[in-house]
Amino acid sequence: MKTWLIALLLISAAALAAFQALPKCTAVDPETAKSGDMVTITCENADKASVAGVYLTDGKDDTKLTVMERAADKIKFQVPAMKPGRYHIAFLTANKSSMVEQPVVLNVE
Repeated sequence: MKTWLIALLLISAAALAAFQALPKCTAVDPETAKSGDMVTITCENADKASVAGVYLTDGKDDTKLTVMERAADKIKFQVPAMKPGRYHIAFLTANKSSMVEQPVVLNVE
């Protein structure tokens, strides 16, 4: 019975560690920008080990961003030429298995 409990604790710890490693965005500055403007995303776990790509998405189309600067807690990018609208930030996970859409929004004019 002790072996079963230890195995369960190890699996739970591994699952929690994997969940915590997902990138998470908390803010975008400025919240409204035009093509060519620099934007900063405040985030957690967004280093190259966790994130393979950064995108703007409107729910149908994803636009890959060129990252100008990156740290684990901030990403800076230049807004590409794109149609005006409301876009969520999305991260492609490092293993490229999933796109993680973030709750923060960038309004492109």
